[in-house]
Amino acid sequence: MPTRPLFVVATLVISTGAAARPAVSAAAPQGVQAAAPAATGTDLVVTVGEGLVRAVPDRATVTLTVEGRAKSPREVQRQAAQAMTAVQQALRGAGLAEAAVRTRAYELQPEFDYRDGKQTLRGYLARNSIEVRLDDVGRVGEIIDLAVGSGATSVGDIQFELADRATREREALRLAVVDARARAEAMAAGLDRAVAAVVRVEEQGAVEMPPPMPRVTAMRAEAMAAPAPPPPVAPGEVELRARVTLTARLK
Repeated sequence: MPTRPLFVVATLVISTGAAARPAVSAAAPQGVQAAAPAATGTDLVVTVGEGLVRAVPDRATVTLTVEGRAKSPREVQRQAAQAMTAVQQALRGAGLAEAAVRTRAYELQPEFDYRDGKQTLRGYLARNSIEVRLDDVGRVGEIIDLAVGSGATSVGDIQFELADRATREREALRLAVVDARARAEAMAAGLDRAVAAVVRVEEQGAVEMPPPMPRVTAMRAEAMAAPAPPPPVAPGEVELRARVTLTARLK
């Protein structure tokens, strides 16, 4: 999907040297500080520009978990291992490479009952989680349905990403510089002046605004014996923002 630039309000400051024309300034928004350059006898304009790039994610990661409960640690480990093996075999059967699947967490812990102030060991819980990378976001619902049908007891932490993130970040940075330069020229024109040269450009860092992260929990039960359609999953858009501070000299 092509990127669509969007610019927001930038902080603008104009400072004038002691021997130059009267100073003109625009107040900075609350929480944003813009320091005026030292007096040098030349007029300077300091602007803050922002660039925004929106893109549809083309990569997703899904966390799949299996659980087992038993009276002994060895038995609960066996159950969890058996269930996870079935899930991974189903994923490979769906065409996912081994490199696209990695273990995220493994837990083994006792469970207790509490009655009349006494603690009684009920058994053990084993939980094994894997992270699955999908290079086709359109398959997220299909993979969730396949995993649950193969033994996964919960699905969560679905994250959408950009495969070519670096290129999109540089585009946002370019747009931020263009925005800051345009603001400097607008301020100069308001003074019947023009920008002579850009003195300095500083990056303030990129900020990502991720799409809402859905969380799906699917518990196995007898009711799941009936076929169910894959859950609908919408990736939305990822927003990448870049901000720069630009200092220009007027002529």
